[in-house]
Amino acid sequence: MNRLLICTAGLCALLAPLPVMAQDREVELGKQEYLVACAGCHGESAMGDGPIAGLLNVSTPNLLELSQANDGVFPFEAVLTTIDGTGGARAHGSTMPIWGERFQTSAMSQRGETADMVAMGRILSLVYYLRSVQQ
Repeated sequence: MNRLLICTAGLCALLAPLPVMAQDREVELGKQEYLVACAGCHGESAMGDGPIAGLLNVSTPNLLELSQANDGVFPFEAVLTTIDGTGGARAHGSTMPIWGERFQTSAMSQRGETADMVAMGRILSLVYYLRSVQQ
């Protein structure tokens, strides 16, 4: 915030959109991750109506209403721990049932990221996306 007060008007105009552009990129990556890893159960609409939802022994929640069910505040940490398996969601077990390996650790990538880093990036992107689609 202080940087904005001391910079020139032209420079501030250039810097102001950067966080929004980065956030938009995270949301887009999260949407892509969602469509690959979550839409089968939760549906492309995130309303719990995916093609696999009817085959499950538990109801698949409408992910558009997470904030609404939490007094208008998006439950960031609860969503993150549900996805990473540390939140104890019965339907997800220790990790998401079908996509568990996608969100678990393994080897280091060729670029030097650990599997933990890659998995956390995927999870955070999902959480940012879900936060962006709340009704």
